[in-house]
Amino acid sequence: MPGPAPKHRSTRARRNNPRSDFRSLPAKGRAGKVPPWPLQPDVLKTAELELARDRVAALQVELEEAEDGRTKGRLRRSLDKQEMTVATITLQLEQATDAEVSLWADLWATPQAVIWEEAHAHREVAQYVRWKVRAEQGDLDAAKEARMLSDRLGLNPLALLRLRAEVENVDAAQARGQERRQRAAAKPAGSKGGDDPRGGLHAVS
Repeated sequence: MPGPAPKHRSTRARRNNPRSDFRSLPAKGRAGKVPPWPLQPDVLKTAELELARDRVAALQVELEEAEDGRTKGRLRRSLDKQEMTVATITLQLEQATDAEVSLWADLWATPQAVIWEEAHAHREVAQYVRWKVRAEQGDLDAAKEARMLSDRLGLNPLALLRLRAEVENVDAAQARGQERRQRAAAKPAGSKGGDDPRGGLHAVS
């Protein structure tokens, strides 16, 4: 007759006791200062802004040199449009910079950041931040890039599993320790461990 079927560790057991071949990451996240932001401002948006400013300057010169009213009216409308473009791109750059700084700081406080720091993956994390911010501004192509980098950086449970890492369950460990202390305190004086194996049993709710 074959022997009994092997016992498989339950999901709860794996969660409370990380497997030996898995990296355990601190539940409280990475400690320490946030690394410096490694990327330059958005190149494309910066170029758009410079072109728009050049166009504004050229229109101002044309407006000053114009003589008839119809030409001046046309140039003023074009100038107003270009000035609005400059204001819009400037605001987009400012908002993107603020969002990048905020997300960058949040990410370096996560448990996964311990792995990134050891791997010197600062620029990869920064690139994810840039794509993610663009995605939140409505760029669908950026959203695809952000999802791919999210998997590589272990920013979702399945991706973290592929990296053979899991976040330690501090609450479960503390609960087990408290349970052991309560059992020890409730044990009758003079009793010896091992006299009755049933003495180590306890009800599980």
